[in-house]
Amino acid sequence: MRLRECLEKTLLRRDRPDLEKSGRSVQVAEAKLGEAEKAFECGLFDAGVILAYTAMFHAARAILFRDGVVEKSHVCLVEYLREKYVKSGRLSEVLVNSLDS
Repeated sequence: MRLRECLEKTLLRRDRPDLEKSGRSVQVAEAKLGEAEKAFECGLFDAGVILAYTAMFHAARAILFRDGVVEKSHVCLVEYLREKYVKSGRLSEVLVNSLDS
């Protein structure tokens, strides 16, 4: 799905930039990353991977909130990052692709 289609179907919608929501998403991302590290230390590798992925997802949402975009679709969140950040060189394509697995 392309970014334009995501916006047309309101799977992404424009809103006012929200630094408070963005900050909360960063806090959630940091907490989940810490939990992932603990899970790995305990040998809970499946849980660690899921928690690390959740941390990445919340970090991505923080970017969208900061930009004034609300997502209702995981696919569209990834597409937004590709169009707005990967193409401009501000995010690694490898990192964004890892959200799309």
